[in-house]
Amino acid sequence: MPRARKSPRDLASSMVSTPVERQGPTRARNSYMRRELLAFVFLTLAGCAGGRFNEPTREEVLQKILPSAVQVVVEQREGRRIKSGSGVAIALRRTAEGPACFVLTSGHTFSGLAGKTEIYAVFGRHLGAGRKVHALLVNARNDAIDLALLRAETDECSTAAPAAAPALGAPIWVVGFPLGRHIMLSSGVVGQVVVGDAGDSAARLIVDAPVTYGVSGGGVYDARSGGLLGLVEGFSTARLTAQGSTPGWYVDVPVPGQTFVTPLADVRQFLADIERADLLPR
Repeated sequence: MPRARKSPRDLASSMVSTPVERQGPTRARNSYMRRELLAFVFLTLAGCAGGRFNEPTREEVLQKILPSAVQVVVEQREGRRIKSGSGVAIALRRTAEGPACFVLTSGHTFSGLAGKTEIYAVFGRHLGAGRKVHALLVNARNDAIDLALLRAETDECSTAAPAAAPALGAPIWVVGFPLGRHIMLSSGVVGQVVVGDAGDSAARLIVDAPVTYGVSGGGVYDARSGGLLGLVEGFSTARLTAQGSTPGWYVDVPVPGQTFVTPLADVRQFLADIERADLLPR
């Protein structure tokens, strides 16, 4: 039989409907892929935002660490200052005699003291002149461990929390009082981590934050959490000698990038040796 011929209307209908039928599954697949892509982007951005929201800002970290910085002053009885250093408040205890704030600092600050002297701890220096409080030297060492513990009768004691062991390259803050003057903040990274033989997470630390005289005993903090990593022990120096002077004149200047830190492992050992391990629990 001869094939029936389609009318122009039938031909037009066929031409329009056929592409629509072929594009239907493609459009469905594209719509599904767009939804999947949007969901992936949303979850990724939400994860990033959540991480940023959970991590404290730099301002929040500084507000956490600055109040724990303490200036240490040694004076003769007549009030003349003979030594100064930096320290960190680590614990506040309530006793029958009243509140007691315990401050860690460097042991060499108290070496070679002759005659009658008075020790003071100055709190709140990040806000201005601060409050000067008489302090008692509980114990001091200046050998393999360079640390001292002070006790000040005050409740103005914002303490530092211990941080986890740092990794190489971790960002840090150092807070101290150079040359016995105003508070100073310097930043850097952990430049060297020496693992201890006895399983200590960090038996020795070196950071590249610049420091100078008077910052010994100052706190070294994790820049991301604000936790305490250790105390400034000292720094390398280079000797500059004047040419042609008789007798020879010289001055020792700090070497940038070589600041030695007493880590928390040594701090805890020191406190355990003097039976005050409770002041810095793990």
